[in-house]
Amino acid sequence: QVQLVESGGGLVQAGGSLRLSCAASVSISRINAMGWYRQAPGKQRELVALITSGGTTNYADSVKDRFTISRDNAKNTVYLQMNSLRPEDTAVYYCNGHIYGGLRWSDYWGQGTQVTVSS
Repeated sequence: QVQLVESGGGLVQAGGSLRLSCAASVSISRINAMGWYRQAPGKQRELVALITSGGTTNYADSVKDRFTISRDNAKNTVYLQMNSLRPEDTAVYYCNGHIYGGLRWSDYWGQGTQVTVSS
């Protein structure tokens, strides 16, 4: 089992910055891909950013050039640096771990952290 714990959410004004952290209970080098997803009220959960074990990153178009995902294998932690925040970034942000093992893929989720951007 993999446990993921997010932190770093909060309230910020538009144009501000926040850094989210996701601490894993296992070595993240074992996790094929880790990502940040978000879910706003009344909307579906969507992918924000993804980083593979090889360091490849992928971003939603809406956050490109504003958000940066990174990983620190020594700390078993993945980060999401969010700059130039907009009110539409308001959502609960979830950390995800995507692992291949036992001939199947498994997904693990954190409990979520609220990000609120005021205008």
